[in-house]
Amino acid sequence: MKEHYDCIVVGGGPAGSTSAALVAEAGFSTLLVEREKVPRFHVGESLMPETYWTFERLGVLDKMKKSDFVKKVSVQFVSSSGAESQPFFFKEHDSRECAQTWQVTRSEFDKMLFDNAAEKGAECHDETRVMDIVCEQDRVVGVTLKTADGVVRDVACKVLVDATGQQALLANRLGLRVENPKLRKVAIWGYYRGARREPGEHGGATVILHTQEKKSWFWYIPLADDITSIGVVGDRDYLLKGRGDPSDVFEDELVKCPALVDRLMNAELTSEFRTAKEFSYTTKQHAGDGWVMVGDAWGFIDPVYSSGVYFALRTGELAADAIVAGLRTGDTSASQLSGWYEDFSAGAIWIRKLVDAYYNNDFSFGRFLRDYPQHGGNLTDLLIGRVFYDGAGRIFDDMEPELAKATEAAEQKRRLMADEAKS
Repeated sequence: MKEHYDCIVVGGGPAGSTSAALVAEAGFSTLLVEREKVPRFHVGESLMPETYWTFERLGVLDKMKKSDFVKKVSVQFVSSSGAESQPFFFKEHDSRECAQTWQVTRSEFDKMLFDNAAEKGAECHDETRVMDIVCEQDRVVGVTLKTADGVVRDVACKVLVDATGQQALLANRLGLRVENPKLRKVAIWGYYRGARREPGEHGGATVILHTQEKKSWFWYIPLADDITSIGVVGDRDYLLKGRGDPSDVFEDELVKCPALVDRLMNAELTSEFRTAKEFSYTTKQHAGDGWVMVGDAWGFIDPVYSSGVYFALRTGELAADAIVAGLRTGDTSASQLSGWYEDFSAGAIWIRKLVDAYYNNDFSFGRFLRDYPQHGGNLTDLLIGRVFYDGAGRIFDDMEPELAKATEAAEQKRRLMADEAKS
């Protein structure tokens, strides 16, 4: 490890490895550090098809194609009544190769990207922790690291990339993290062997299943070796307040989702249950003089549409381009390092709006598409991750008024029932 680098990237997940690979490939000295030993466990196994383009740029498409990762060509939704939507097959909207993606084992997937950064010229170290951020006035100029052998040292840089995921190193230290008060969700998940899958190519689909009371929903993500990632998501207070062990909560919610019970009839739990709390947040500032945030360190919306890894890859790529341009001109100011954010945010907002619509229990996507079939292609675009073009959000021209009408109708019904109860 040297005393100075053009760029230091903290965090060896998809966002950090992408930034490190592209900055190093451009010829700038790059250090990538990860606090855990690689490979390491991580949740978030389902990819959006639009990850294809970043994989292509990173040069890892062939590795993805030759991997054992389950191919994902569709998604499906199951309502609170157990009614299953028609599968959204991506190829029906786009027949190109990019319409197919994968369900990945994150330990293997993240290691592939970490190793790819090394192949591109980045110096990569795992089991290396950031102890402190070194600043001169308002500019970040380096970090204090503790390496795997216990040595503590200062390492200087021109640009620091925070890719620390939900640890959110800079956001927490600088007081920039802002939780979404509408999405104070909790996830409880585990891994099952032998869960039932649909025959044919749809067997690799992500399935999203509402519970009967619509107070929670389950993800169902098929992985390699007949393992399926299954998690339940709901409001923090609902899932955790006074309900005991996470495994008990999971089982209680499972009973409320008969379609999933059926899929797990012959399945065996192969892991402990894990919990993630309050993972929906954003940051008030995304870059400063000498630093930029990417991936979950920048923010995280919600797991329902599997946008997390895609946004990690995309922000890692966009930040790398800004860093390379800045290093070439000697401009590593906040304005240079954040120049990509406005356009990115303009696309990401459509996923945020789609998440808000999903959590509106008074609104029916099925009914909306029956009334507005012309938006089916636009909705598939959003599920693919194709959000960075003019018109990507045109579905909301009709959806937002329908959301308001559904909410108002439900409120009137609730008020009427309350009045009847009083009388």
